[in-house]
Amino acid sequence: MNLKDYLSISPEIQEALDAGKPIVALESTILSHGMPFPENMEFAHKVEEIVRAEGAIPATTAIIGGKLKVGLTPEELDVMCKADGVGKVSRRDVAIYLATGKTGATTVATTMMLANMAGIHFFATGGIGGVHRGAQETMDISADLQELANTEVCVVCAGAKQILDLGLTLEYLETNGVPVIGLHTDEFPAFYCPTSGFKLDYNSESEEEIAKISKTKWDMGLKGGLVIGNPIPAEYALDFDEMEAVITKAIDKANAQGIRGKFITPFLLAEIKDMTEGVSFASNLQLAYNNARVASRIAVAYSKL
Repeated sequence: MNLKDYLSISPEIQEALDAGKPIVALESTILSHGMPFPENMEFAHKVEEIVRAEGAIPATTAIIGGKLKVGLTPEELDVMCKADGVGKVSRRDVAIYLATGKTGATTVATTMMLANMAGIHFFATGGIGGVHRGAQETMDISADLQELANTEVCVVCAGAKQILDLGLTLEYLETNGVPVIGLHTDEFPAFYCPTSGFKLDYNSESEEEIAKISKTKWDMGLKGGLVIGNPIPAEYALDFDEMEAVITKAIDKANAQGIRGKFITPFLLAEIKDMTEGVSFASNLQLAYNNARVASRIAVAYSKL
């Protein structure tokens, strides 16, 4: 396979890779399927500014015109934010989108894939996907978890989305040997909420320590990534019990409408935004900015090792 036929790395990112500079991968699903236009455009520019302010280079990923894009031009970013005919692409969809020339936004799983192909080790997202509530019957488990088991990328997130079964998500990661490390926390964060009630085995006190752990894991040839649980800043955190009540209502509505698969997460997030009168959306922005900041610091520390 000649990967170069499919992989398109922007000149800035290629230069940073060649020079061993710190780079942070960013997904595009949050732009195309997680936020309305033009708020998503403001977010896209702000998150890239945050990464640069910390001394790293942002690499937003997407699939455009039969190419895996790592680093987007302003025009390409515009396409992803306007989201006209932009699909949501997980691992299973990648070959189809490339072969047919479709445009697709990358999920956590596909962003990890593209980052790994390009040689980028760090990725900032909002929250990872995981085991959905009721998965015992539906078998609805995000491809993000298998990607974490197999792909050498450290993912900084505000835990997993609270719409999921967090306990089963942690069990699944543990079975697949994925380290889950809290940054300044003993508990797995629950996206909008800094705590979930689920204790973590490791609480790291610094980004430098996480960089060292990542390097040690990959130096040893241990496959797969790491999950860094970075809690939402306290001033933007929402009440866990109140959010549970909102999420339960949103899930009931999704079930009543027969919404399944890749459509469930965008549907639930939109419903939660409506029910909380936009408060959850504001929190979502802040936790994503916070994750970009932390991922950049880890990437900078890693580049010095």
